[in-house]
Amino acid sequence: MTSWFSAADCRLSDFRAVVERQTDRAGYPHAADVRQNVLIYDRTVLDGDRREVQAELARALMDGPGIVVFTGAFAADVVDRATGVFAALIDEQKASGAVAGDHFAKPGANDRIWGGQEKFALRDPEVFADYYDNATLALICEAWLGLGYQVTSQVNVVNPGGQAQVAHRDYHLGFMSREQAQSYPAHIHALSPVLTLQGAIAHIDMPVETGPTLYLPHSQKYPAGYIAFHQPEFTAYFEENHVQLPLAKGDAVFFNPALFHGAGTNRSADVKRMANLLQVSSAFGRAMESQDRAAMCRALYPVLQKFEGNVGNVIAASAEGYAFPTNLDRDQPIGGLAPQTQAELMHQALAEKWDPTQLSEALNAQYERRS
Repeated sequence: MTSWFSAADCRLSDFRAVVERQTDRAGYPHAADVRQNVLIYDRTVLDGDRREVQAELARALMDGPGIVVFTGAFAADVVDRATGVFAALIDEQKASGAVAGDHFAKPGANDRIWGGQEKFALRDPEVFADYYDNATLALICEAWLGLGYQVTSQVNVVNPGGQAQVAHRDYHLGFMSREQAQSYPAHIHALSPVLTLQGAIAHIDMPVETGPTLYLPHSQKYPAGYIAFHQPEFTAYFEENHVQLPLAKGDAVFFNPALFHGAGTNRSADVKRMANLLQVSSAFGRAMESQDRAAMCRALYPVLQKFEGNVGNVIAASAEGYAFPTNLDRDQPIGGLAPQTQAELMHQALAEKWDPTQLSEALNAQYERRS
């Protein structure tokens, strides 16, 4: 294997040898179906042995098609409530005169909520808690990233006439120019995909004419892909060979960030295609967005004090679950290898029935120790 990738290493014949294969359902016993080379799971996957299922999902993302779909992962009524919050945030954003740009579309072509995770939690913590109390999300995040993962989201609405994206890979190296990506050694190209998990939750029914995301199964396995997706011959191949799955409201798609993909053209006359795009980061990596997670904790705490769902899932999707970086002069790992995380502090407060003021003071003190 080369130590550095360049455009000269990107040969379409090699790429075709990687992607032109069929996904064998027999290798994925917990899958309900295979459609267009994509593994489909339903809610029965939650009934299997957790470690066994997670090993299968990780294998699917790494060595299989690189993409899995969970049908009915989010309850329709919960999705509708969240959609109402997102719509209000978009309306306020427009009223303020702000225009949200996009990575791959012209500003104003789509409606985008950057920093959606924090804005959602602060705007309506009760709906946030119900939404992120989701066993499927926790299952796949832990399968790919382990514990301490960090959830960020960007709500994206592709309006009628919104054009397809060019095929690309995602964060980290996927958000670089070809020249920038070439400056990273090949082993970093292998590392980048395991630092994040990409996901999308359908907030409306998405027939093909609305432009659900285009995918090229198995393309995450091409070693030089962070260089190749900039090459016109690879773009042309993607356009001719991608797959596109319709989704129902509440379905969720998760994929390896190295998978070649791109949003499709919304050819409908009047459907605004809304998806909540999740980028979940390893505790060992850097999230794309900075978020005031202490503020999220303060907003969610009164809800979680009386919450009847899975509190752990909500905390995992909101509080900081990793102890580093920190100031070890002030924030020493007494009694363990690492200081207390924000997530652990939330669990402690709930277990000991602190009042919100006590939690707020503890969050402030923790922030001062870590600064």
